[in-house]
Amino acid sequence: MSPSPSRGALSALFVTILIWAYSWVVMKQVLAYAGPFHFAALRYLLGAAVLFGALLLSRQSLRPPPLLPTLLIGLCQTTAFQGLEQWALIGGGAGHVALLAYTMPFWAVLLAWLVLGDRPTRRHWIGVGLAAIGLLCIIEPWHDLGSALSTTLAIAGGAAWAAGTVLSKRMFQRHAPSVLNLTAWQMLLGGVALGAIALAVPERAIEWNAAFVAGLAYSVLLASSLAWWLWSIVLQRLPTTVASISSLGVPIVSVLLAWLILHEQPSMMELLGIVFVLAGLVAVSGVGAKRRA
Repeated sequence: MSPSPSRGALSALFVTILIWAYSWVVMKQVLAYAGPFHFAALRYLLGAAVLFGALLLSRQSLRPPPLLPTLLIGLCQTTAFQGLEQWALIGGGAGHVALLAYTMPFWAVLLAWLVLGDRPTRRHWIGVGLAAIGLLCIIEPWHDLGSALSTTLAIAGGAAWAAGTVLSKRMFQRHAPSVLNLTAWQMLLGGVALGAIALAVPERAIEWNAAFVAGLAYSVLLASSLAWWLWSIVLQRLPTTVASISSLGVPIVSVLLAWLILHEQPSMMELLGIVFVLAGLVAVSGVGAKRRA
């Protein structure tokens, strides 16, 4: 028996979580050598170039998917999400910005209901509730989160990503484009918009050194190209609610990586939050329901 499409999508989701979790550390570090919009534009224009190269090597069509919905996905998922999050990292810590960005699933559940008619089940709402409690414990909004601007930008970026997630799902339902083709084109269009912003906004000149090049290479080849392609597979094969809530694994792994690599030991509230989020993931995945069945 061949593996089910959902099993392959779950593997793609696991790899994506690992890549994106570490990328928040990288994104914070490269701001010591470049402005946020210059870095984001470079990252996604180069990432798009890598994906178009992959299209050529795999002999897939370079013809773009329906242009307007692809542009909307690129503006939400690449321009707004990445631009706002890089901007937020100037005044906020990598861990907190990542956690605020991952309010995305809560926006996505509502948008998927409104736009796709993807009505959440009772199990999904339980998972959302548990994950919301967990995220609240991790963020600890009753404490100082730093810059109010950074907090607002990070949450707005999460909402933009949610919009891109739902628009991508609708694109797959209506037009069934190639995953690689859609990822490449939306990244190109979103990267061009980021480039226009970088040219319009005064920023520091890029300091080209080994640390910046290494961070850019990781961001382009893994976090932008490979991970976004894998994320498109996840969106194509899994329900929007399941994919969105499961992505909360990224900030959890980010906290753990910061603990292991940067020696930033999480507080008891953060650990409690991780437990709640994991419980929410179990509820959304329906592990218990499948076992009873």
